[in-house]
Amino acid sequence: MNLFDVYPLLDVTVTSAKGSFVYTIDNEKYLDVYGGHAVIAIGHSHPHYISKLTNQLQQIGFYSNSVEIPIQKELAEKLGKLSGYESYQLFLCNSGAEANENAIKLASFHNRNKKIISFSKSFHGRTAAAVAATDNKSISAPVNYSENFIILPFNDCEIIKETFEKHKDIAAVIIEGIQGDGGVQIPTPEFLSCIQILCQQNNALLILDEIQSGYGRSGKFFAHQYFNIKPDIITIAKGMGNGFPVAGVLISPDIKPKHGLLGTTFGGNYLACAASLAVLEVIENENLIENATELGDWFVQQIQGFSKIKEIRHLGLMIGIELHESCAVIRQKLYKDYHILTGNASNPNVLRILPPLTITKQELQLLVEALQIELN
Repeated sequence: MNLFDVYPLLDVTVTSAKGSFVYTIDNEKYLDVYGGHAVIAIGHSHPHYISKLTNQLQQIGFYSNSVEIPIQKELAEKLGKLSGYESYQLFLCNSGAEANENAIKLASFHNRNKKIISFSKSFHGRTAAAVAATDNKSISAPVNYSENFIILPFNDCEIIKETFEKHKDIAAVIIEGIQGDGGVQIPTPEFLSCIQILCQQNNALLILDEIQSGYGRSGKFFAHQYFNIKPDIITIAKGMGNGFPVAGVLISPDIKPKHGLLGTTFGGNYLACAASLAVLEVIENENLIENATELGDWFVQQIQGFSKIKEIRHLGLMIGIELHESCAVIRQKLYKDYHILTGNASNPNVLRILPPLTITKQELQLLVEALQIELN
């Protein structure tokens, strides 16, 4: 049997990893400033993470949600404390797409409406409702098309107002805290405020997709916390488990649970919760949110003014470097000549930098020096 070919792959086989570096089958060392799409929040093979998972596995790795699982409550309390959402409810699942599916469904259950607004260049996942809300026709099959999903221009408040006036059955607006695949596009404070007001006026829910921009990456626990808004639902994944498949939905206390609304077999299993707790403990104990702010600002200052850079967009360690031309050649040179792994975006000119939040200035300096040569 062959693997189904879904991604273009780098010709490198990674067999081990530590901190901000990965090591190949040939024992070559690469600086990882992409973290597998922002998944590696606390660095590869963090000793506390390994210890937490090992200890949990030696006790029990899995049982379904048909029994009490105390570690779920421990995770909810810790997450509430660090994120500032202590009054919210937590539903645990397995992936970002699954989190968004449940968020969208929950909004429709809550107000009995059916239309969902999302935005240009958005990415919310590859499953049914999540991909329908995603602005990428190439990954949406005919079966995913639905008139219930309305994709509007990003950062354009007037069109949202017109859409709410036209449609009286809007269940929710879903927006990323920072658009990742869209090229690290940051919503304006006015835009987010406008959305929140319109949702409140029209009995719609505001869903913040913080799957890539959350968990301290932006320099706050959630990127939307820069903008003085409070969504009804927040979705999380990626950095939540540092590589262990886990995701969640943070739900306003105004939304009342009912048996059967949501459900999961694997979500919130013992190992997933242990991984998630380890991540939160390291974020707190090693001041990684502050590190994201400090190093993100420092890095951007170092590369400002390089001649091949058109624009830099960033909050914390979520960084988009837009060039005047495609970044494909630069990415390949960084990989081949400097042993640095970076990411791209739907905009072919954008180089995406999403390193572990544990990265050091000395490690980031390696990228600065490479870019200084290649982008000047």
